[in-house]
Amino acid sequence: MDVDIGNALASVASPGVSRESLERLDEDVARAHERIETGRKNDEHGYAALNLPERTDPDEIRAAVEPVTDAEAIVTVGIGGSALGAATITDALAGDAETVFLDNVDPAWVTARLESLPLEETAINVVSRSGTTAETLANFLVVRDAFESAGVDWTERTIVTTGESGPLRKLAASHDLPALKVPDGVPGRFSALSAVGMVAAAVCGTDLEALLEGARAEAETLSGSLFSCPAYAYGATAYALDQRGASVNAMMPYAESLETFAEWFAQLWAESLGKDELGQTPVRALGVTDQHSQLQLYRAGPRDKLVTFVTPRERPDRTIPETKIDDLAYLGGSGLDELLEAEFEATEASLAVAGRPNVRIELEAVDAYELGGLLYGMEAACVLAGELSGVNAFDQPAVEWAKKATRGLLGGGDFEEAAAVDAKETLRVER
Repeated sequence: MDVDIGNALASVASPGVSRESLERLDEDVARAHERIETGRKNDEHGYAALNLPERTDPDEIRAAVEPVTDAEAIVTVGIGGSALGAATITDALAGDAETVFLDNVDPAWVTARLESLPLEETAINVVSRSGTTAETLANFLVVRDAFESAGVDWTERTIVTTGESGPLRKLAASHDLPALKVPDGVPGRFSALSAVGMVAAAVCGTDLEALLEGARAEAETLSGSLFSCPAYAYGATAYALDQRGASVNAMMPYAESLETFAEWFAQLWAESLGKDELGQTPVRALGVTDQHSQLQLYRAGPRDKLVTFVTPRERPDRTIPETKIDDLAYLGGSGLDELLEAEFEATEASLAVAGRPNVRIELEAVDAYELGGLLYGMEAACVLAGELSGVNAFDQPAVEWAKKATRGLLGGGDFEEAAAVDAKETLRVER
């Protein structure tokens, strides 16, 4: 993963950050790096996530999924970090099985997804650290019922990924199900490079070693200077621009296979940094699709946005057929790759000419090695941004509040947060 922050400099963009400011900020980066390294060394909560490339055992994951390696499809039942990392990996890398992620409890949507699957050829991976996540357990009960109704033994098709104790751990023990452990001290949104994110990939035949090797290579670049570390260059630049008014960060990959990555990034950035009335608002976009819509706002709207591009240097190509239509003749004989690259460069230049900050993240290709580096690099960038902002990047008190309110409304306990629902202010306008 390489990062080009040239179009975020004050000489190009407004808001922008000057080279002198980056030099001063680099002193803070050095101190933040020391804190990060101490956290990693001591396996502190959150910082332990940056040790996953060395700790995750791909053989253990493959052994757990061995009974279902012939599956035509795999349903991952999880939510948030228990699903988005896995979805990012399998969506980015072509696999041998269809992947479905039940990360919402919309009944019509869940029903439609289940009805589309050949259940007798489908594997189940249920993911919850606590084993008590309401949405995950509700969907798992629905999935289990669907299998039973179809006469399929779900116990022969299920893998559990959970903590050391809890309802799912007991379920796995009572039915002798393959069970993998959610890593200690790692928040869900930082767990893509563990069993949480890699079970579905293993069923799909992904090269797990390459994924972890790419992450380890990125980890080796972590240093006390943003000028020698791509991840820190990105994290520090995003932080500096946020401080200067770029409170929105639009993540815009120029590869269809990385669309889910933008969704994963949005959770990582929002849940980690949105505290104490601080934090950039992440926005998901996709090149070239959204340059025909959102770009209008990014180039001509308020100067409160950073646009982050992710683009591979190499990709498969497809030739555009020749045509006798004069106005389209220039396209014939070239490739879709050439067109996509021109679209990207034009969009990047369009923002720069308008003085709008943007950053380019380059991958060699969208493959397992590069994806591992990208995921690790963005996690490290996020941790650094949290250190520079003075917020705890690893907790999520606002999310926990809503969870308690939900449980209270469903009769899952006595939670004072549920009372806020009855206190809702209304101003209803009806037909």
